Amino acid sequence: MHLRGAGDPTLRFESDGTWRVCTTPDGAATVRITVVAGEVRIAAWGPGAEWAGSRVPAWLGAEDDPTAFDCGGHPLVGRLHRTTPWLRLGRTARTWDCLVPAVLEQKVTTTEAHRVWRALLRLAGEPAPGPAPEGMRVPPSPRRLLDVTDWEWHRCGLDGARRRALRAVTSVAARMEPPEAVGSADLQRRLKTVPGIGVWTAAEVVQRVFGCPDTVSYGDYHLKNQVGFALTGQARTDDDAMMALLEPWRGQRHRVVRLLLVNGRARAPRFGPRNAPTDHRRI
Repeated sequence: MHLRGAGDPTLRFESDGTWRVCTTPDGAATVRITVVAGEVRIAAWGPGAEWAGSRVPAWLGAEDDPTAFDCGGHPLVGRLHRTTPWLRLGRTARTWDCLVPAVLEQKVTTTEAHRVWRALLRLAGEPAPGPAPEGMRVPPSPRRLLDVTDWEWHRCGLDGARRRALRAVTSVAARMEPPEAVGSADLQRRLKTVPGIGVWTAAEVVQRVFGCPDTVSYGDYHLKNQVGFALTGQARTDDDAMMALLEPWRGQRHRVVRLLLVNGRARAPRFGPRNAPTDHRRI
């Protein structure tokens, strides 16, 4: 869920471990996670190293409890739950790093969104602290995003609607970083008060920030068909029908979606011509 395509400047899987670059309340941080003889080892660099390093267990899903999940006797969901014991819903506790790429993914193809994310990090992201692999970058701060000119946004390939949404979230970014007492529902409510942030974007954020096991990405272009096909065999489903199918698992609906996706059970047939994304750099 956290990897934004091949070449993501904030997350790399290398032979010497998994590298992640993030922002923190104390500044940027680079974290390397390795597993040696079944033991997870953590190294961190940068002003936010202590904050980020202390949260790695939560990133990896240590606070998630999949054993409490009741599959409700559904044969497919029950089998996937039993055969995917490694699946954990991690929490980052950092809204900004999840919010920016979620805005970039609004109403465009995944390929296009990931290309813009890489271009934005090259343009406005600082080099990762410490001995991070070459090319890794820190997500730009709200202030840095405000300094990006319209021409630079155009060169990144970002359209006007998403550009306006990003500028809107920069003005309220500090109020979106959740203290421990703030939950998923409250953060979603806060996010949806920002122009350009709707149900889908808010859901994508809280799934990552809180490891929320219930919030589903309502309004996703593909997800409704993927879930519908996995659970009913029907090639096409709308969002309301998807939510009705997931209702027996209220409280754990997002976990069910993840189980279906990671096991390849949600591959609905595609019809019609392949969508050709608009390259806004050429407009």
